[in-house]
Amino acid sequence: MKRTTLSLIAGATALAAVTGFASLTTPDGSAAPQAKAPTRLPVARAGLACPVPSTSEVAETLYTSYTPPGTDPAKGGTGGSGAADPSAATAQLRPAANATTSGGAATGGKKATAPKVPGTVTAPGKPVTAAANGPAAPALTGAATGTLAPGWTVQQTTLVPAGGARGLLGLGCGAPDTDFWFPAASTAKERQDYVHLTNPDDTAAVADIQLYGPEGVLKSQFTEGIPVPAHSTVPVLLSTLTAEAAQQSVTVHVTTRSGRVGAAIGSADEKLGSDWLAASADPASTAVLPGIPADATAVRLVAFVPGEDDADLKIQLVTQNGTIVPASARSLHVKSGMTASVELPDLTRGEVGSLMLSAADPKKPVPVVAALRVVRGKGDDTEVAFVPATGAISARATIADNRAKGTTLALTAVGAAAQVKVTASAGSGGGTPVTKTVTVKEGTTTALTDLVPQGLKGSYALTVEPVSGGRVYASRTLAVPLDGAPAFTIQTFVDDRGTVEVPSARQDLGVLD
Repeated sequence: MKRTTLSLIAGATALAAVTGFASLTTPDGSAAPQAKAPTRLPVARAGLACPVPSTSEVAETLYTSYTPPGTDPAKGGTGGSGAADPSAATAQLRPAANATTSGGAATGGKKATAPKVPGTVTAPGKPVTAAANGPAAPALTGAATGTLAPGWTVQQTTLVPAGGARGLLGLGCGAPDTDFWFPAASTAKERQDYVHLTNPDDTAAVADIQLYGPEGVLKSQFTEGIPVPAHSTVPVLLSTLTAEAAQQSVTVHVTTRSGRVGAAIGSADEKLGSDWLAASADPASTAVLPGIPADATAVRLVAFVPGEDDADLKIQLVTQNGTIVPASARSLHVKSGMTASVELPDLTRGEVGSLMLSAADPKKPVPVVAALRVVRGKGDDTEVAFVPATGAISARATIADNRAKGTTLALTAVGAAAQVKVTASAGSGGGTPVTKTVTVKEGTTTALTDLVPQGLKGSYALTVEPVSGGRVYASRTLAVPLDGAPAFTIQTFVDDRGTVEVPSARQDLGVLD
């Protein structure tokens, strides 16, 4: 066989791996080697970015770093035991430089001083925690490699007991990306909403911020070409970006022209409290917002249509007993390019529930992004949290920093009944992991409050893995006592993307002549 013929076979085999052709033949009519089906392998590296936790003098921040234990990837598992040399694995965080802003544009900065960088995870299966108090705690960037990369997560939890930013603030440090949507932000006078742009990479990034109110695009300034230096963070106060009248509900769109950033919005309401607003899931015709607390006293739904078509959305509440239409609002019309919102009073009525949005006419699906602002308490004793729309868990998702008391896991099944495996890890200070298989009926939400590691010391991680059945959406609510106020925060479970699909091809390069 000539060299040219060998090249043709190699190229055709590679094409089969990409396009899915089942078989090929060589020029002499014999069968060419078939491409193997794609396999899933553990990711080799994962990066995260954590924003500055607080500027309050009395803030108390706890970082929890965790990698769930993996299984043998050769058997279709989700990570690590056979993926790499465990001794070569690392998971490290380091402080990011603080770049100040003027009118939304970075003007440079100096390195922040950190009281302590969170502890380094040394092995899958056990959380590692570290505390950082006061306003000196910096933004953090970091990466995990080897067996510590698949599913690596860092939870940032901050308690501010007094002041205008009082409350419990929680955020899962996010993976860097190039496109983020944030419904439920605000430029109202009583709100201080900062979008934090954190660059975990070795090269600079350039970001744009676009604001959309109820009437469409808000005329803004200093929102294009915002430089974010390598390993630095840039906070931008949303109300300084526009001269238009204050808006209670605004959708924020963050994109990058070059590079990647981690993005999150820190929101402080002088009357209600404070928390982080994480990005909504990518635009989709169905949106699920899981885990509204049973005692929520006020819920505001905010939605936005990025495309050219308007959306008529059906609003449904997925409860522990089934799916119902809330009496306060049955539908929501969302005009293209405009932010729409609706108040949902007395929504949950004493039981944990999830909100589901879908096209009022199934023949006219329109992708949307959405988020909820949730309030607990009344009068001066209130707290606020946000629930962005989230995607279904496809393989595995984890949230760290759960406590023996005050942790509620909400699981919602859509499309069909579902079975999921839920694991409470060992504690950061000791304890034995506990695993439970949970069946969630179709169109219902199941709330778990009693899944705690045996002999728990410290905090623990919760990992959710679908076993069978329909799509599963999940969130975790963490509540702590705070002088009578119901301090709480809600984080949705986001698939950890611990594995990647790798096409494999086999070719016979034997030379016959």
